[in-house]
Amino acid sequence: MIILENVPRIYSRIIIIGIFALVVLFNIDQSYAEEYTISIPYGAFNPELNTPAEVWYDPPELIVQVGDTVTWTNDDREGHTVTSGDGAGRFDWMGSKNLGESDGIFDSKRFMPEESWSYTFEEAGSFNYFCVIHPWMEGIVFVEPSIPDYPHDATGKPVEFPILLITPDNSVEINFSWEPKIIKTHEKVNFIYRFYDATTDQPLRKLQYDIAIIQNGIELYRDKNAVSQAGGDYRQWIFEEPGSVLIKFRDIRSFGKVAETNIDLSGSSVARLGDFSAVVYENTEKIKTVDEIVQPRQTVQFYYEIAVAIIVVPAIMLLIVVIFMKNKGPQTPINQGGRKSSPI
Repeated sequence: MIILENVPRIYSRIIIIGIFALVVLFNIDQSYAEEYTISIPYGAFNPELNTPAEVWYDPPELIVQVGDTVTWTNDDREGHTVTSGDGAGRFDWMGSKNLGESDGIFDSKRFMPEESWSYTFEEAGSFNYFCVIHPWMEGIVFVEPSIPDYPHDATGKPVEFPILLITPDNSVEINFSWEPKIIKTHEKVNFIYRFYDATTDQPLRKLQYDIAIIQNGIELYRDKNAVSQAGGDYRQWIFEEPGSVLIKFRDIRSFGKVAETNIDLSGSSVARLGDFSAVVYENTEKIKTVDEIVQPRQTVQFYYEIAVAIIVVPAIMLLIVVIFMKNKGPQTPINQGGRKSSPI
């Protein structure tokens, strides 16, 4: 540490910690990237049907994620290129001037047998490529967005559940989370939240509020005058498009009594608000869903109907039995042979 010998010890430590943090962050960022290899097999130079090569690039189709690196190795006996764009196809190049067209995204230039060339994909999409020397050689790489394995907000910053937020007027604390932690299209997500007194840290068991779900600047859902149940609540949604999401709470205010105790949120509710953000990723495994969204009011109505059925149905059955017994009346003894019947 010669370069730090004239620097005060505390500053030296700060510099060392900073360098260590940068190294750790760099390694974490790199640890998510994968490396893939595509072979240019022997015989790829020959467009004939009886060529030893079954495909021109092996594999001819590859799925990777943003940040992954693909390396092409030349296992053939002639030089080749890996050039982004559309090739001529196996037969179209014959007797024509169609030798493929590059789109300029990447180009390996010519590399010889036993040599290789690599490219790191930084954007999502599908990338066709071909060999400008042998334009019948074609392949494609599908690049999917990189999906983290941890929850984060719309800026990519990792979050820990529950997320704690205190309203600007310092009166209410909102605890917020979602499940599953990674939100994907065509999958049901539960946004779960609870309200607390920001001063006493006691749960606020009954509040009225407005909530909205906004994605890519478009409002998908709004519930005005919602009422929290036992201090906590939830909302369900199924997103059809990827993109950033904003969940907005507005106009949080008192609503009635609980256990004979008034919830007192004095003052204007204009500054009693909170915003939470997340990201929805494209689901490569599902293109639609059969799940149904059930919001809290629908759940309450469902349990209410069950309760009504439990109480009303037995009552109706009992009433029918009573009416039947009443109409039936007492049985008259049967008189056989003109003699009065008498008990034995």
